[in-house]
Amino acid sequence: MYDSSKIIQFCGIPFTAFLSVIFGLLLVSFPMGIFVIFESDIGDDINYDFPLTHLELFKNTSIYQSAVDISIGDAFVFLWVLYALLFTISVLGPKQDFLKSFTSIISSGNYDTRSNYMLGITSWLSILILISAAINAVQQNFGIEIIPPMDMNPLTQFFYVSLAPLIEELGFRLILIGIPLYAMYSSRFSFKYFFRCLWSPTSLDIVDNKKAILLIVFVGILFGFAHIAFGDSWSEGKFAQATAAGIILGWVYLRFGFIASVLIHWATNYFIFSYANFISQINAITIESAFSHSLMSTIELLLLLSGIASLSMLFIQKLFSKKENSLQV
Repeated sequence: MYDSSKIIQFCGIPFTAFLSVIFGLLLVSFPMGIFVIFESDIGDDINYDFPLTHLELFKNTSIYQSAVDISIGDAFVFLWVLYALLFTISVLGPKQDFLKSFTSIISSGNYDTRSNYMLGITSWLSILILISAAINAVQQNFGIEIIPPMDMNPLTQFFYVSLAPLIEELGFRLILIGIPLYAMYSSRFSFKYFFRCLWSPTSLDIVDNKKAILLIVFVGILFGFAHIAFGDSWSEGKFAQATAAGIILGWVYLRFGFIASVLIHWATNYFIFSYANFISQINAITIESAFSHSLMSTIELLLLLSGIASLSMLFIQKLFSKKENSLQV
């Protein structure tokens, strides 16, 4: 006979250790982002006072170079506060806080990723990074390179990568997945119930999730295509990586809700670039060189090891749940 709780407790020790480190790194990225925008000179002739409406983002629109008195710094503070609020909510809920979810794993072998948002976020962020690294490694063996968009001002680039998680999750997850899921699985309509289902699709009665998974895969492909087809886009090598990320974010949205998909997307953008820009400033090196710095390599290694631990925990949980169900039958 096997004792599943004892095995989960044993594996949970390194698992929670890795996730704790990832959580700490995420937390530290908040003051780093403030430093990058307001205390560094990465933008050279562009700083936090640069008018928001003068960004290339609004070129060829009526907004471009209008007299609206909003700066990059103002917009960044709004985004920063919003992400900080979502981060705080994810630490405290929905069922128990982040620390208690760890205690449940180590003390009783109770592993439930939906007990706390941050537990699911740190787990699936690590898995997403692990899968992205695997795709990149395979593509490099075939000579397929992932080339980022053309050079742009580092400060405006950091602003764009901070804005993207909110805009893209609203579009690709909330609208393209959330609304169709509501149309497919909801049997009643009220504005309150509608918005609750958009915030967390678990409010829907999804018995057979095959249609939901097909929808997530389809939107994930659109997400990958969007990264190589519009504006100053990535090279074609980004398609597979972005598609995999889109599918993972869609699954996370279905299972955990909007808050989790936004914060995982935030972590892959803001979190990574806040460290890279900080390293660039304190070492007086380019942002490209910063990504090859030993600290960034260490963070990547921690995320990869955490991804392996997270996948292992999911596998163990799935294996034991199947054995328990077969014994009950």
